Amino acid sequence: MAASAGPVLSREEVDRALARLGAERDAVESALLSLQDHPGLRLLDGAGLTGRTQERWAVVGQGLPLLWGLFDRYSEALASARAVRARKARPGGPELAELSELLTGDAVTVPGGAPEGPQRLGAPARLVERVSLDELMDRMDSWYATVLEVVSAADAVWTALPARIDLLIAELRRVQTLAASLGVRSGTHPLGDDLEALDADLDRLRTEVRADPLALWRPARVPAQRGTVPDGGAQGLPSGVVDTERFDRAGRALDGVRQELENLLRLRDDAEERLQGVGDLLQRADATLAEARRARGEVLAKIAATEVPAVPGPASALRERIVLALDLRQNGQWYRLAPLLDALEDAAAKELARARQSLTEVTQPLAVRAELRGRLDAYKAMAARLRVAEDPEVLERYEKARWLLWSAPCDLRAAAGAVARFQQALRPAPGEPGAGAGTAERGGPGSGSGAAGYGSAGYGGGAVQDRIERDGIGRGGAAAGGEPADGQAVDGRVQGG
Repeated sequence: MAASAGPVLSREEVDRALARLGAERDAVESALLSLQDHPGLRLLDGAGLTGRTQERWAVVGQGLPLLWGLFDRYSEALASARAVRARKARPGGPELAELSELLTGDAVTVPGGAPEGPQRLGAPARLVERVSLDELMDRMDSWYATVLEVVSAADAVWTALPARIDLLIAELRRVQTLAASLGVRSGTHPLGDDLEALDADLDRLRTEVRADPLALWRPARVPAQRGTVPDGGAQGLPSGVVDTERFDRAGRALDGVRQELENLLRLRDDAEERLQGVGDLLQRADATLAEARRARGEVLAKIAATEVPAVPGPASALRERIVLALDLRQNGQWYRLAPLLDALEDAAAKELARARQSLTEVTQPLAVRAELRGRLDAYKAMAARLRVAEDPEVLERYEKARWLLWSAPCDLRAAAGAVARFQQALRPAPGEPGAGAGTAERGGPGSGSGAAGYGSAGYGGGAVQDRIERDGIGRGGAAAGGEPADGQAVDGRVQGG
């Protein structure tokens, strides 16, 4: 045997080296047995691989047989060293030199098929080469890490995704059945097209998971390229995550479709009640418009010189859309009924609001007349409290205002002026406390100023006149009612008071 290229080991160093190498040999054997029974390895050996997984496994798949071959060489070399050590209890110089060569020198012959080095998996192999036990262990560690990385990554993908994809596909089938019951089909509704696209995408994803699992693996570091071996110990596990982005995206899309279909299902259950609600709103709108037309005739008959707005007719186009909605419900076309029913409910509510607004506008003159009547009665009661109700001028102005308000047609401008003049005529009776010189003449400085202020504050004398001016009620003014020319000045007084 050739002399050792390194220093000769002592007996103690030889014993320690044999113990260490023996422990490493046992660890490698245990790891290889575990790898051989790895479920990922069995799946890779039996699967029809494609894509990236096929490319990597074509190189890495030869690693396990090679590992066992290297392990056998390692075990044989270690057994030879143990045999030399067992010759003598206290080996001499020749034995120690031989042991040093076996344990530290390039004493292990590796036959053809072994790569040049752990960094050149795809390089041409030598027919025979000699390496040390430590170099052989490094080579086994590198090969083991490479094989384990691919096997564990593939197993992680196969463990995480196929069952989840099958569950999602089962849920997809349930949603498709629900869609068919609602009349949602591919080519007729966007939700049907979405379901068909999801079905195809999940089928492609399931096929890819089975045939190319490494395409869905995201390592925490850059994986080994083809023809190279990464660094790592024999027990090192690959780090990374399964790429579930496409699966998660499909799940979210399916959830969105299911929610929309469940909305259609609720619509199917509530459609009759909601259509009945739309019909009720239209009936109320029609009744309100009928009331507005009746009130318009009454206003034209009872209020003089008044511009009364026309009452709109019923919404016939809206009723045609209700007939269409009933047909869609009868035929089960819920996806078409959903937006139409939402629009009908909004339109019916607006139609009722339009009818109410029309009734309010039409009856405005009657409301003004009723307010003037109420004010006249209130001023009459105030005249009684002031003990001027029997005053001839007060009585005359009251009768004039009453005649204007209770005659038909009623001139609102003239009536408002008459009510204002009746209010101005109120004053305390002669001899009552508070009756001063200023009250002797009705046109004096104190003529009804307190009463006018009371009426203005308590009954809003100017508010009625403002509404008459703003709404154009009783156009034609005092002249239309035969009032004297000074009525214009009186109207101005009412506006201000």
